[in-house]
Amino acid sequence: MRAFFKKIKESFLSVFPVIVIVLAVHFLLSPFRFWDLMLYLTGSVLVIFGMAVFTLGADLAMMPMGEYIGSRLTKTKKLWVLLPITFFLGTIITIAEPDLQVLANQVPSVPDHVIILTVAIGVGLFLMVALLRILFQLRLSYLLIGLYGFVFLLAAFTPVDYLAVAFDSGGVTTGPVTVPFILALGVGLSAVLGGRSSHDDSFGLVALCSVGPILAVLILGMFYDASSTAHAPDPIPAIISVQGLLSAYFSEALHTVKEVALALLPILVLFAIFQFAVLHLSRQRILKLSIGMLFTFVGLVCFLTGVKGGFLPVGTLMGAQIGSLSHNWILIPLAALMGFFVVAAEPAVHVLNIQVRDITGGAISKRTMMASLSIGVGLALALSMLRILYSFSIWYYLLPGYIIALGLALIAPKIFTAIAFDSGGVASGPMTATFLLPFAMGATEAVGGNLLIDAFGIVSLVAMTPLITIQFMGVVYRIKLRQTDLEEQDAMRDTAEQGEDMLEWDDDGQ
Repeated sequence: MRAFFKKIKESFLSVFPVIVIVLAVHFLLSPFRFWDLMLYLTGSVLVIFGMAVFTLGADLAMMPMGEYIGSRLTKTKKLWVLLPITFFLGTIITIAEPDLQVLANQVPSVPDHVIILTVAIGVGLFLMVALLRILFQLRLSYLLIGLYGFVFLLAAFTPVDYLAVAFDSGGVTTGPVTVPFILALGVGLSAVLGGRSSHDDSFGLVALCSVGPILAVLILGMFYDASSTAHAPDPIPAIISVQGLLSAYFSEALHTVKEVALALLPILVLFAIFQFAVLHLSRQRILKLSIGMLFTFVGLVCFLTGVKGGFLPVGTLMGAQIGSLSHNWILIPLAALMGFFVVAAEPAVHVLNIQVRDITGGAISKRTMMASLSIGVGLALALSMLRILYSFSIWYYLLPGYIIALGLALIAPKIFTAIAFDSGGVASGPMTATFLLPFAMGATEAVGGNLLIDAFGIVSLVAMTPLITIQFMGVVYRIKLRQTDLEEQDAMRDTAEQGEDMLEWDDDGQ
């Protein structure tokens, strides 16, 4: 019970800043209809509850299942066994990712299941690449430079409409389902296959798995007509009573139950095969995993129902109302404010800060990390709104941003590079895909922009922030370490010189 209340607290703190900002906009800037506001607030309750139950279920089921399967896989070093199973694991886990389902629902001109399957296959393929990197001891920074170089080369031949969507898909795949499972798998694989560098190799899997969706969606964009991007956001239900409110959510929940069941079914089937073939876990462990999967299912249904029923339509409405104002420039500071507070409330960010503090022995404090991430994400969202208002290409952000990030990868400590690229999705948590992206879409509609070109890209900019921030911290840490070493050497030299002077004085005195 204590674990559940802890999850509720974490979920509440993650959603609360957005609730406060929406209420401030309602009372001070652009009021909503009463029942629209009630739709949003009830959706917020469902999102908070669903996120808490879902993450608790992931802790009880997803993480242990990944560890069980990973530990079993490490018993064999046969690539012809490891590679196909790794591909299948990465694919089916990604299909269940809630943030990906939310993103796919908002991409016009491409069916939801096509986006989800394309991204999932991309993750599966690059999870195999991550396995090969561990096996052949390839340096992560060199691999990332080569892969992102290929990404930008391919992007030059892909319709620009799908560039932002592709990079957004790389950000949303590193979510609460994918990350625990892949990290658990990676720790086991690197411990057996990584040799002396197993500590460094345990990081970097998520980083490589984020590249796969970008490449997959860029290739997908070559086969879809980018001109057919007319997209009408789902209208807010015409609610005039509590009964209408409950009815709207009930109908949404019925549809979501089917989607979630189909998403989780392949995971259950795969684990059942492993259980009967090789694992043979006790009934008690199976019961615990079953309870965890039930929590995962219920939490995911509540989360997606709250998102689709309340967050998406009201977020779009809010963006459209502010974008329609004569002083719509207020979108820029408002987005910066949301980014600053939302990233500070993400539970995964606090875990990341502790991780960096421990690695640096306290040289990079939690406060320094939090300040840099908050400012960075706030700036990323402000730049996204600037792009919506003036409709210029996301190339102007992504190209220099990744040049800086990949350049830092050559001089930052290897462990910082791995953590930075793994953490690209940490900053772009549930609120980015479920509220900030619809908000950007509403604003784009209001100013007459192109949804695929102008609205999408907000997730990718938020995900790009830690690549620069954390590696910059690594460079600072390396400089501090060198300064400390030099100071220690100077102190030792001074001590030695003082000893020599004392000896000379003694000799003269004699």
